[in-house]
Amino acid sequence: MSDASYHFPPLGEFKFIEQILSQGLPLREVSPKKRFWFGAGDDCAAFDGWLVTKDMSVEKTHFRLDWATPEEAVEKCIVSNVSDISSMGGTPAIALLGICHNKCWDKLTRDRIAKAFAEGFRRRGIALVGGDTVAGEVGLFSITLLGKTEGTPLRRSGAKPGDSVYVSGPVGASAAGLWAFLNGCEKDPLLKEAVKYHLAPTINEAAGAELVEMGVCGGCIDLSDGMSSELNHLALSSCVKIRVEEKLIPVDPSACYVAEHYGVSPREFWLKGGEDYRLLFTTSLPDSIFYGHKRGWSQVTRIGTVIEGSGVELVHLSGNLEIIKAESWSHL
Repeated sequence: MSDASYHFPPLGEFKFIEQILSQGLPLREVSPKKRFWFGAGDDCAAFDGWLVTKDMSVEKTHFRLDWATPEEAVEKCIVSNVSDISSMGGTPAIALLGICHNKCWDKLTRDRIAKAFAEGFRRRGIALVGGDTVAGEVGLFSITLLGKTEGTPLRRSGAKPGDSVYVSGPVGASAAGLWAFLNGCEKDPLLKEAVKYHLAPTINEAAGAELVEMGVCGGCIDLSDGMSSELNHLALSSCVKIRVEEKLIPVDPSACYVAEHYGVSPREFWLKGGEDYRLLFTTSLPDSIFYGHKRGWSQVTRIGTVIEGSGVELVHLSGNLEIIKAESWSHL
């Protein structure tokens, strides 16, 4: 039909897609300045200079709408993807979005999800260029995110003997927040910030790009699956041993509170817990590179050293050494 007045009928799926796209940013024709390719093995792959990641968020696994608002659930999904781009030293630019609507969600919930994705992408300067939406028995968000870096990408294989090991902020907050929900303590006022962080983490999303700007060229990974796993990923990928000191770990105050007040080992939160989305990285540059930087680096903490060998060692407060195996969350 060629009549210019013809429009698609007001079907729910098309209206939902239009809700997101109409509030988004236009695609800008800006290509990466550098060309590089690499496949699996890092937080992102790289296609002709584009950093590419895909992360999914499944209802009742990654979010629950009886705990979180639709906006918090959406924000957490976006952050998990942006964190991958950041850990490679990049800035996000283009997204594809897939949504499986839970058949039980009402129109208000769907509308709030659409608005949250549109605003979340727009606020970060990300152009949404396509995707898909379906309905099923459980809700699911799936983002494919493309980003660019102004320098050489940070990779898990970049750690070298003699490097210092750093974490970009306190760890254990998200796991403490999850523990609070699972144990009926989410109303404890001293766990308010941990609960908030678990539902919708707030991170320095420019951290990786700033590391590249500062000249860091060591190994880097984001703390999504927990420190025990990520330390081992870094050590294995770089063919080195990593030795961290327990006394140096910046444990989030909420995790310390749960440990002291409820008798739970703090290691359950900072070592095994995930979804902190801090950057774990190595560099041979001095600590002074972080002093007075424009933002976000007041909480960076040196936690250990890269040495020759393999695996991960933890120096206890007593001085004893423990081999750390990957003990974090697995979906299978």
